[in-house]
Amino acid sequence: MEVIRSEAPSEMNEASVSNGRFAGVYKVLQGAIDARAFPGCAFGVVAQDQIVLSDALGNFIYEPDDLPVQPDTVFDIASLTKVVSTTAIAMLLFQRGQLDLDVPLGDLLPGFIVGRDDSTLARRVTLRNLLAHNSGLPGYVEFFRNVNNPSALFRACLELPIETAPGEHSEYSDPGFILLGKALEVLTRESLADSAQTLVFEPLGMTATGFRPAPEKRPLIPPTEIDKAFRRRKIQGEVQDENAWILDGVAGHAGLFSSVPDLLRFARSLLGSWNSSKSSAIPKLFTPETIETFCRRQSPPGSSRALGWDTPSVNSSAGSLFSTNSIGHLGYSGCSIWIDLNSSVAAVLLTNRTWPDRQSQAIREVRPAFHDEVRQSLSCT
Repeated sequence: MEVIRSEAPSEMNEASVSNGRFAGVYKVLQGAIDARAFPGCAFGVVAQDQIVLSDALGNFIYEPDDLPVQPDTVFDIASLTKVVSTTAIAMLLFQRGQLDLDVPLGDLLPGFIVGRDDSTLARRVTLRNLLAHNSGLPGYVEFFRNVNNPSALFRACLELPIETAPGEHSEYSDPGFILLGKALEVLTRESLADSAQTLVFEPLGMTATGFRPAPEKRPLIPPTEIDKAFRRRKIQGEVQDENAWILDGVAGHAGLFSSVPDLLRFARSLLGSWNSSKSSAIPKLFTPETIETFCRRQSPPGSSRALGWDTPSVNSSAGSLFSTNSIGHLGYSGCSIWIDLNSSVAAVLLTNRTWPDRQSQAIREVRPAFHDEVRQSLSCT
């Protein structure tokens, strides 16, 4: 299949796009830029193990003479870290028999149990609960307001109260994934960053993906915001999430930087593993059984959460045309990845929608429209 690329990623080429296969995709994204949903974006689509779209629109910031976003521009992918790094490591350890999903977190991190008033509930929290976001831990805590180093933040995370019985309530939890990342470090006996590099990124050839970009690479990464409340400076090339920043830029919930080409490689590996009868140029890291385990919805009934992954629900960011057998995730900075296992289609959208501040919520309308246009464009072939 032909890969569609605009000759001028920083602006919409009306002559070449108007009759193009993905004209609807370009219209949605250019309209979003014009409406200041985000200053720029990179995006890509895989269908049947072929990259059928890889392009970019807009600039790093809302200035016409600023750097244009390129198809391979690296972005802060925020909570996509949860699936591309943390969940992927968990999947591989599970596959190798090194991770028991139902092991209590306290067996790996005893500090989660010691000294608690609610230790009976805490002893019931398992790695499965953390992955499924049903551990009973709160969704988000501004640890960075009260601590200034990794050990203090980790201790505060360990001491969080269990708000509901494990398994009974779904609450998307950053603290849960901070603890999960630490538990994985206990299992692998190395840092989360090193495990992700050796287990996932290197085997898949994801050369642009990693934590803590080198200083010389930071100017080539779109800035996420002008932080007026905490760091009091422009945030560019360092993690936007404040808790992850306190954790030195490496955490289970955020901190990863990546590009569309790398994330498409990741998606192709999952799709190639799932459709094991099909050949692929991308290594197959996972077995179909592992994918099936991690992509199955968890308790409580009605939750869209699988293990680490999300699945389509009513008014999903995946739009209305991805099958129920799809997995994906969002990132606060304006990123997303959705993978339809049934149709072997994946779509990646990277933006810096939080520039220059976090006020705009227009990305909520852009994401489903983008994904619907992707699927409609593919159905026309």
